[in-house]
Amino acid sequence: MKRRIYAVASALFALVAAAAVSLFAVAPPAQAAAGFTVSGGRLLDARGNEFIMRGVSHAHTWYTSQTGSFADIKSLGANTVRVVLSSGGRWTQNSAGDVANVISLCKANRLICVLEVHDTTGYGEEGAAITLDQAVSYWISIQSALAGQENYVILNIGNEPFGNNETVSATWPTATRNAITRLRDAGFDHTIMVDAPNWGQDWRFVMRDNAQSVFNSDPDRNTVFSIHMYGVFDTAAEITDYLGRFRSANLPIVVGEFGHNHSDGNPDEDTIMSYAQQNGIGYIGWSWSGNGGGVEYLDMVTNFDVSQLTSWGQRIFNGANGIRQTAREATVYGGGTPTTRPPTTPPTTRPPTTPPTTRPPTTTPPAGTRGCTASYAVTGQWQGGFQAEVRVTAGSTAIGGWTVSWTFANGQQVNQSWNATLSNSGSSVTARNVSYNGSLGAGASTAFGFLGSWNGTNSAPSPSCTAS
Repeated sequence: MKRRIYAVASALFALVAAAAVSLFAVAPPAQAAAGFTVSGGRLLDARGNEFIMRGVSHAHTWYTSQTGSFADIKSLGANTVRVVLSSGGRWTQNSAGDVANVISLCKANRLICVLEVHDTTGYGEEGAAITLDQAVSYWISIQSALAGQENYVILNIGNEPFGNNETVSATWPTATRNAITRLRDAGFDHTIMVDAPNWGQDWRFVMRDNAQSVFNSDPDRNTVFSIHMYGVFDTAAEITDYLGRFRSANLPIVVGEFGHNHSDGNPDEDTIMSYAQQNGIGYIGWSWSGNGGGVEYLDMVTNFDVSQLTSWGQRIFNGANGIRQTAREATVYGGGTPTTRPPTTPPTTRPPTTPPTTRPPTTTPPAGTRGCTASYAVTGQWQGGFQAEVRVTAGSTAIGGWTVSWTFANGQQVNQSWNATLSNSGSSVTARNVSYNGSLGAGASTAFGFLGSWNGTNSAPSPSCTAS
């Protein structure tokens, strides 16, 4: 949890950004690891398909009773949840049994679990923080809960493991290499994620400039780098330069945390999300709910209530390049194959996110009467699958609920939906509002979406809307 203000000098960032950096070609994998693997700078799931994280962090260690959050996070389209754990160094330790339950909740909800030890946060500047070596000791102590879960679990060794103390943060390469070596020697075959120093934001570029040597130190060549983007990354140039250097070097990088605002500056979340989508880079937003210490604005839902999305929650889940639009479930859960997986770079024939002018017309209710209209648009399409959005708009008076129906002409099927309750009868589909989006003021609108399958032709139906 972001409970402190990061002390970051933006001017120093600009000066250091001008320094040259040498990142060399990636060495070939030394051996195949179980579960997730890294190949050519990309993360592959256990079925060998590229997996791009689209998820959020959940502060489990402080809110262990909020186990329903896993299903709620999945219901909004995420494919990943980053779970805050404690080694016992600063907060109550999460036992092996508790961690095993967390993993089972991730698997039950078809989520990939990124598990992180939070006690390392700000070591060298935060007096209570523990070392990466101590974090590794915790992982080894709960290894029984992690063994055999390589298909579903990624180990984020320690959250933001160094603060801004220059002398201490300069030890990040050695400490990180040693931590990886200890985990591998202990028999961990999981993909390992490593956070940057400087409160995760690497404004001195210690991680960036030493990433190759750290990657090469992993005998499995199965390490992913995680940058946290807050006030340091408040311009498009800083974001694209940092992420682009890893991409150019074929080194795996994810945005392991970011927000829409922060006490140390205003991150450019639009560029973070758009650049990540364009370049096949994973991102994990901070955080689901329960923030304190002056950063409550980083809650995505209010009081862990999935029906109360905040503005940040709306942005990351439902906005442009957001989770709903771009997340793809890991194929280890029985999804597609390399030939049916949505491409990382949208093909030129992919339907645009903004509905074209040829979009099916909506029905218009009589003036002055209670009614609604519905419009249908394909927002993403790939061989055998597609994603669609249906927008419901109230007429000239407010409505208390709505029902949308349509008939597919080409045998399409709905496989997964959100923000509506859908039912199928042959080629006919009926969608009804859920508890939080039925009441619409005059002229107001809401949207729901779904993932579907198609074969041969995927023509758009013309939906009708009935208000209640």
